Amino acid sequence: MLCNYPHHNVLFLTCYGNLLCRPHYNVNLKAIDVGGVMLQLPKNIFDIGESKGTIIDSGTTLAYLPEVVYKAILSEVFAQYVDMSFHDVQDFLCFKYSGSVDDGFPVVTFHFEGDLSLNIQPHDYLFQNGNDLYCMGFQSGGLQTKDGKDMVLLGDIAFSNKLVLYDLENQVIGWDNYNCSSSIKIKDGKTGSVYTVDAHDISSGWRFQWQKSLFSLLVMTLTYLMF
Repeated sequence: MLCNYPHHNVLFLTCYGNLLCRPHYNVNLKAIDVGGVMLQLPKNIFDIGESKGTIIDSGTTLAYLPEVVYKAILSEVFAQYVDMSFHDVQDFLCFKYSGSVDDGFPVVTFHFEGDLSLNIQPHDYLFQNGNDLYCMGFQSGGLQTKDGKDMVLLGDIAFSNKLVLYDLENQVIGWDNYNCSSSIKIKDGKTGSVYTVDAHDISSGWRFQWQKSLFSLLVMTLTYLMF
């Protein structure tokens, strides 16, 4: 479903399962490519089911993948660095690199149903951990929980500088690229009132009571005016 907003086209994904009863946004992932190379993965690896499927969770920092998916991504991301040495730093795969990661590593793209794609830039999935030391933000699902080892769990690193839109009434979720240093305007679909939320308020955890009310409007009404 394509929804038009000023200067934005947001394509929405259907969420599977009743969002009012289940705590996660489970969507239908179809494929992954790394730098344009489509990963060759088991046919049913992304099937939705008990302890399987793809979950979007803004409360999770990293991205967790089934072991076979994790290894396939690593193989393509580091394909041109066959002599690179890796270090295990608190369960993170880390390496020395002195250049720009955006110039030296590929974009990882997740392809969902309905031709919706999610591009994750190198500076988002590789985080700096000291001088010229970078670590991989993608993790094997087995490191999280035993029950989650076969799931794809996409956390904050996948949605950096994106505005994520939730529509509980229609059971869909979507996102669009957005400069998160900018403010947004939110319109209450019932009252017509328009609120401005500044960037520092978006990232502050909605500390004030009125911000909590705006968050409820954000989730429940999904009516936006954006600059």
